[in-house]
Amino acid sequence: MLALLAAGVALAVVARAQDKPVPGNRFVCTALPPEAVHAGCPLPAMPMQGGALSPEEELRAAVLQLRETVVQQKETLGAQREAIRELTGKLARCEGLAGGKGRGSGATGKDTMGDLPRDPGHVVEQLSRSLQTLKDRLESLELQLRTNASTTGLPSDFREVLQRRLGELERQLLRKVAELEDEKSLLHNETSAHRQKTESTLNALLQRVTELERGNSAFKTPDAFKVSLPLRTNYLYGKIKKTLPELYAFTICLWLRSSASPGIGTPFSYAVPGQANEIVLIEWGNNPIELLINDKVAQLPLFVSDGKWHHICITWTTRDGMWEAFQDGEKLGTGENLAPWHPIKPGGVLILGQEQDTVGGRFDATQAFVGELSQFNIWDRVLRAQEIINIANCSTNMPGNIIPWVDNNVDVFGGASKWPVETCEERLLDL
Repeated sequence: MLALLAAGVALAVVARAQDKPVPGNRFVCTALPPEAVHAGCPLPAMPMQGGALSPEEELRAAVLQLRETVVQQKETLGAQREAIRELTGKLARCEGLAGGKGRGSGATGKDTMGDLPRDPGHVVEQLSRSLQTLKDRLESLELQLRTNASTTGLPSDFREVLQRRLGELERQLLRKVAELEDEKSLLHNETSAHRQKTESTLNALLQRVTELERGNSAFKTPDAFKVSLPLRTNYLYGKIKKTLPELYAFTICLWLRSSASPGIGTPFSYAVPGQANEIVLIEWGNNPIELLINDKVAQLPLFVSDGKWHHICITWTTRDGMWEAFQDGEKLGTGENLAPWHPIKPGGVLILGQEQDTVGGRFDATQAFVGELSQFNIWDRVLRAQEIINIANCSTNMPGNIIPWVDNNVDVFGGASKWPVETCEERLLDL
């Protein structure tokens, strides 16, 4: 500030000397009042703090104004140096005219021109320091602007910043989508592995249950087993793996034990496509035991619901529909006209313990057999009475030539089980 005031005083002296020259090449030195100095050399205008501008915009305006001030100072610095050299000579002349009054009158080291330094080098040095100060302020403001911009994340070009932000958000979204796809693939793989593991465990459990249903031990002979159907449901049953060929006569024999009431249910049924009641033995409700062939019915004089083992044999031939019924080796009934001249159709399904409404299914719990079955055999002819007696009294073992009673030919489902059966003699003692 002192340098600027000195420059103003110097310029005023030069202007006065040029406007009113003194005759005889002499100069008049007149001290200027402080008001004139300030009026002749106004201070640089500082930026106003506008309430409507943001801090970043205020900083930019201040930087631009300081830059302009620096340029102006550089331009005037050269002119001021030249003026200082001229002023130096003029001041010397003025001091000579004053007769040395200023030198001895005081110890302050200043003349009658106020606070202007005597040494012009001091003025140059002060102006240089002022210029350096302005440069420092400019650099400080620029640094502050950069720092504020980096802190707030607001570059000069808002559109460019917005595009960069949108691009960054898009990349983040794509990365998130890729991560979700990876997680989805991983979850699918884990689900598939879990499902396979579960299925493997269930198969192992099913195999174990099957072993337990068979009594967890091998039977002494392939036919020394029985099928147990303890509940009256529509899902407990046994199934014969083999099917029947076309038959014009048959003999069906089996051992059974049941105390269910009313009626023991359906010990066996054979269904073919188009005819669910191709061959059925059933005791349903309070009705007597019935034999159905091609949905034709014959009532049999059998009584087996006393909870004891009984041996049952039924014979039939398509010729005149002749039938016979044996219980424990004794013929208890005979008849004819049961589906005469109707051959038994092949390719059907044999079920133990359930009556079929469709081939292999649609069981009715009220018609289910409750009890135990064994030695279910079928022949493709009518056995003689003596053969049936020999089978019933355990004097002969004659498996069926169409359907023999062997372990690997019978499957059980729904909780039905296979167990070792009592010997034939033990079954006889139960009668």
